[in-house]
Amino acid sequence: MDQKRKVVLYIATSLDGFIAGKDDDLSWLSSVERPGEDYGYAEFVKNVDTVIMGRKTYDVVLSFGIEFSHKDRRCYVLSRSKSGSDGQVDFYNGDVRELIDQLKKEEGKNIFIDGGAEAVKVLREHDLIDEYVISIIPVFLGSGIRLFQEMDHGKKLTLESCETFESGLVQLRYT
Repeated sequence: MDQKRKVVLYIATSLDGFIAGKDDDLSWLSSVERPGEDYGYAEFVKNVDTVIMGRKTYDVVLSFGIEFSHKDRRCYVLSRSKSGSDGQVDFYNGDVRELIDQLKKEEGKNIFIDGGAEAVKVLREHDLIDEYVISIIPVFLGSGIRLFQEMDHGKKLTLESCETFESGLVQLRYT
């Protein structure tokens, strides 16, 4: 039986709902780093062959100066200002509903939404995310970039699982 591709948001947030601190600071993520513990990420990405992220997130990833972690996957960067390809990603400035519809019609594994907040918002606005895997890091940032921006409507989700870790991280999976 064919398994339908899912669009999955897999992301970490502070307890007060931020995915980045002031000035795109991500140093707080290291507070839960433990040897040999990746909180299910390696297993998750085995089931992913396509990645979608926002341009600001892509720019932050590039600023790390390390090899692009999605180089072996098809990657789309949602952008209002860039188009074409840079050799690692395809910039997409069309209707995100058309992109998701096209991808879901193709054979393949799941589609990973790798941030940021604006990309998540536009995907949520059009009800395009099938599953939310949210790792809550036990830290208050106080300010920064919120994971979920305000919208005109809400949506009820179903809790599928909740896993706690010694580091204090709690991982929630909703559909």
